[in-house]
Amino acid sequence: MGGEDVVKIEDLLALMATLRDPEVGCAWDVAQDFASIAPYTVEEAYEVVDAIARGDTDDLRDELGDLLLQVVFHARIAEETGLFAFPDVVRAVVEKMVRRHPHVFAPDGTLLPKGSPRRDPGAVARQWEAIKAEERRAKPPQETGPLAGIPLPLPALTRAHKLSAKAATYGFDWSDPAQVVLKVREEIDEVADAMVHGTRAAVAEELGDLLFSVANLARHLGIDPEYSLQEGNMKFARRFTAMAAILEAQGSGLSDSDLDAMEAAWRAVKMSEVKMSETG
Repeated sequence: MGGEDVVKIEDLLALMATLRDPEVGCAWDVAQDFASIAPYTVEEAYEVVDAIARGDTDDLRDELGDLLLQVVFHARIAEETGLFAFPDVVRAVVEKMVRRHPHVFAPDGTLLPKGSPRRDPGAVARQWEAIKAEERRAKPPQETGPLAGIPLPLPALTRAHKLSAKAATYGFDWSDPAQVVLKVREEIDEVADAMVHGTRAAVAEELGDLLFSVANLARHLGIDPEYSLQEGNMKFARRFTAMAAILEAQGSGLSDSDLDAMEAAWRAVKMSEVKMSETG
């Protein structure tokens, strides 16, 4: 590491133990519990994904560290309450990975001999899901039914993707994406009808059906709907910022421009992006 001190995971564990120490630690860290830091854990996971999307490897390194800190934080709280400790977390995931890769490891964790049959990615994915299903059956049930096992706290689009994928394993699915497009159009019509004839609750329900259908379409196209929406969010933010810059250059800001002026600037931004993509 070019003469730098080698930092080990034990250093991070010791750091977190110090931060959680009631006498010498940080009052904020000491006050936290599983529930209070859970939102930060989710946020850090999203920031890892964002760094990957932006291709920023320096930021990815930092965000992975922040996510690792969350794991250590949870493990420290668990250790203090006598539930488990960080080594138990590591042991559990190692055992799980060995168990879920029987095409790579023997049951005792040793590598299979060279020349052992290796499965294609599709077969590995199916095997993975079968092993996960067996693991779920071995655990006390948290929920029941054919769609059990898909966590409720997942982002709604991701959960919709997983629910429709699981339903598809039972044969409840469309045969091609074109049929899903028709379903999306049908749901748009139902939203429009509810807007005219329905209550606010009815509109919300139909809008949920529309979003679920869009997530299902993404699955059929092999696209992660959560990632796709994040990309759409970033594109909107980029274009809106560029639109504001055009208006500012014209001598007016967003608050002083009417919708027609904003639309004209928005079209100019889109046209500029199209020209850049054609010449790039």
